Amino acid sequence: MIGRKQIVILGCLLMIGLAGLCGCGSPSSDSMERVETEADHAADVPGGLTYESSMELQYAKNFSVDDYEGGYKILKTMDGTQILVVPEEKEVPDGISKDVVVVKQPVKNLYVVSSSIMDIFSKLDAMDTIRLSSQKEEDWYVQDAKNAMARGDILYAGKYSKPDYELIVSENCSLAIENTMITHSPEVSEMLADFDIPTMIEYSSYESHPLGRVEWVKFFGALIGKDELAQKLFDEEVRLVEEVTSVEKTDKTVAFFYVTSNGLIQVRSSSDYVPKMINLAGGNYIPTNIGDPDSKRSTVSMQIEDFYDQAKDADFIIYNSSIDGGIGSVQELLDKCAVLKDFKAVKEGNVWCTTNDMYQQSMSIGYLIHDMHAMLQGKDQVDMTYLFHVE
Repeated sequence: MIGRKQIVILGCLLMIGLAGLCGCGSPSSDSMERVETEADHAADVPGGLTYESSMELQYAKNFSVDDYEGGYKILKTMDGTQILVVPEEKEVPDGISKDVVVVKQPVKNLYVVSSSIMDIFSKLDAMDTIRLSSQKEEDWYVQDAKNAMARGDILYAGKYSKPDYELIVSENCSLAIENTMITHSPEVSEMLADFDIPTMIEYSSYESHPLGRVEWVKFFGALIGKDELAQKLFDEEVRLVEEVTSVEKTDKTVAFFYVTSNGLIQVRSSSDYVPKMINLAGGNYIPTNIGDPDSKRSTVSMQIEDFYDQAKDADFIIYNSSIDGGIGSVQELLDKCAVLKDFKAVKEGNVWCTTNDMYQQSMSIGYLIHDMHAMLQGKDQVDMTYLFHVE
């Protein structure tokens, strides 16, 4: 943690000026600096607060958390959004810019649009902070979410592109937590703003390291006042990954994909977190050098012929079932794409499939890497959770 410093805030004009500089344009991973100057803190905080320290981050690059005297916190994301967390029984400081989102603890009535973070709130034992969901009960693989919606504790408030504004307002939504898809629906962002619904975008999907995605548990732990539990959960995921990376790599090749409805092969970009998971597990992802490393697109669609040329000799195939429901047999795979019969992994019986809940189980990345490692090591699938062998 950065050492204690006292900062006297001189006024809001400086803060608004800096917000104008950093809040416009497309966000980039370079927009978050790990080490900030006193001037940065002074510009970002309402008057009268005293800066204490900043959260140490090991892998995440797209958020920061600063602590202030009295239990106040400032959470920032890569697009310039600032959230002032006000502790229970404390007052909102004077002189806050209208651009700062204010969230009071105990946090309640959240609208969770980003499906990947529901698992975070489940693991933090904080389902009671959520009132609204962008997914229906039957679309959840997170059991706590399904149960809460069945009880009526969480209500369906419409998907990200067509939210139920009337319901969101009537339920006194304290914060709408969006994912990056909202950037494709600017009219929704405008309407949320018109209704004075506080909004943030979580950028865990922009983290280049798998554990960077997991480290967002510390962001939401800070938001709801469960910092210690968040750190404990994160440390356990780190331990699981380090346990695997301490073993010598197999260097066996792995293709990870699914077949689209129009007959294309959708793979992960080389810079995406899934190839990095395979690498951490001890394998090598193919195809190599696929996708634009400067783009935020995580997937690339390939013609079957191109995929055949680059992946036919892969030692293992992992079929991504989270999009189309997956496969139950090798024959089902060949029904989707007959040319796969010539692939080395198919001939040698090394076809695997993910469980459907992979993307929603954001706090289980360490366990999925463990499963990949076990697959590469030829271990029995009985101890696997998120991968299964297909025959």
